[in-house]
Amino acid sequence: MEYTVLSDAALVKLLQTGDDEAFQAIYRKYWQPLFRVARKKLYSQENAEELIQDLFVDLWERRETIQIDELEKYLFGAVKYKILNHIKALLIRQKYENFKNTGLTDYDCETEDFLAYEDLSKAIELGIAHLPDKTRQIFRLNRMENQSVRQISASLCIPERTVEYHITQSLRTLRFHLKEYVGVV
Repeated sequence: MEYTVLSDAALVKLLQTGDDEAFQAIYRKYWQPLFRVARKKLYSQENAEELIQDLFVDLWERRETIQIDELEKYLFGAVKYKILNHIKALLIRQKYENFKNTGLTDYDCETEDFLAYEDLSKAIELGIAHLPDKTRQIFRLNRMENQSVRQISASLCIPERTVEYHITQSLRTLRFHLKEYVGVV
């Protein structure tokens, strides 16, 4: 049988049955055009050759389960995704190299900041829990709900000087509970 005259659809059907010569015909027909595309995008002959070889190895290994409607579209689409994956792997490798050289990454800084924030939040909540009920209520209204002394005084029907006293007491107590976080409160 002369495989070079067969259509792509016929070659795919033969490939799916495990026909080695159909695979060879596909390889000979598409290797060079696929290589040119990969070479142009990767700027490296070795990387382009390896990428195309991987593509054809995948094609052969998945021949029985693969669904190909149009062989040419399938192969050029596959090479496009292999190029993208190759570039992505290079970028990840570069990030890793930068990480090894600097010792810290943005992720480390974000994680440290997040953990410090969590620790501080827990310490504040613990400090607030130690406040008397009325002082805690006034502190929350003032510092967490941003209500003014006048607004709190009006809503709780207590003098403004009493509100100021409770706020002062709550800040003193919190300073004591947050002494590890100097300069925070």
